[in-house]
Amino acid sequence: MFRVIKKQGRARRGVFRCAHGGEVQTPVFMNVGTQGAIKGAVSAFDLKELGCQIELSNTYHLHLRPGDDVIRALGGLHRFMRWDGPILTDSGGFQVFSLAGLRKIKEEGVTFASHLDGRRIFMGPEESMRIQSNLGSDIAMAFDECVENPAPYEYAKASCERTLRWLERCKAEHDRLNALPDTVNPGQMLFGINQGATYADLRVWHMQEIARLDCDGYAIGGLAVGEPTEVMYEIIDAVEPYMPEDKPRYLMGVGTPSNIIEAVARGVDFFDCVMPARNARHGKLFTWQGTLNIKNAKYKLDDGPIDPSCDCPVCHSFSRAYVRHLFAAEEMLGMRLAVMHNLYFYNELARRIRESLDNDAFDKFREMYSERLSRKI
Repeated sequence: MFRVIKKQGRARRGVFRCAHGGEVQTPVFMNVGTQGAIKGAVSAFDLKELGCQIELSNTYHLHLRPGDDVIRALGGLHRFMRWDGPILTDSGGFQVFSLAGLRKIKEEGVTFASHLDGRRIFMGPEESMRIQSNLGSDIAMAFDECVENPAPYEYAKASCERTLRWLERCKAEHDRLNALPDTVNPGQMLFGINQGATYADLRVWHMQEIARLDCDGYAIGGLAVGEPTEVMYEIIDAVEPYMPEDKPRYLMGVGTPSNIIEAVARGVDFFDCVMPARNARHGKLFTWQGTLNIKNAKYKLDDGPIDPSCDCPVCHSFSRAYVRHLFAAEEMLGMRLAVMHNLYFYNELARRIRESLDNDAFDKFREMYSERLSRKI
């Protein structure tokens, strides 16, 4: 399923296999299509052109609309959105955090008020596994609780312990569902999630406990939710030695290009973040010299590409002046082109990281780009 083929320091170069899409080269950035589509009018066919290896969708949102039962009846999420590569579905657990004013947490699970119509929804470990089984994703994420940073120590500790109990229930239900004769994807994998807020001792204890359950991969969750960047790196440093060497390591919801480079240096393999698409929809674009705001007046007569160093279809065909005009005119095409460029950039960033590892040059790559990609042009 996963093997590390090379290391430079703690940075890992690997290969991952699952039920769809052949081999995934890692480190990998997963492109976020929350509701089965990338926000910004980007389709599954576009993702192929943009170098995407894994697409990520949201269990909670697809359960609400159109309904996981609908997607199952239509053959699963791969067929529904016409994406034949690997898909990861998150568990809905992050909504425990993001919908704080609309939920109630108990040992059995979480009761939500739908953000669409206010109807009450219950989701626990078993429900999350059933929804993700109906979707037929290749990687299902365990149902967890993400707590706010900073969080009181005792609450974070109790949450960790509950998340461990929930993982045990997730694993039992996941195994049962995969064994059913009519399961959409009997090869679906399960990744456990490490929690513990910003307390290193809780993080280490929790990682040791969930590692014993022998999941198919392990994620570090509950970071990039309010804590300083350096604290995030400290937590990764604390947890990484206790993550199984032979399993994929996933840092959830992170982050900037610099965050990704620094986390690879700390032994992480998988990444996802809404940032490239979200920033693009507001005209904030990533380049190999730093970030730029395409709405700025200085690009009004700029006939060059967004990034002269970029080989994406947008940079090959359109000028900064044209993309700026589309934003000023509120044409949807401007948003689409910007999203396509940013997604290509992130996928290309992961490819260049892999290339640097292949050539024993990751340290030089990190030194050259980690700080540079954080600059504003």
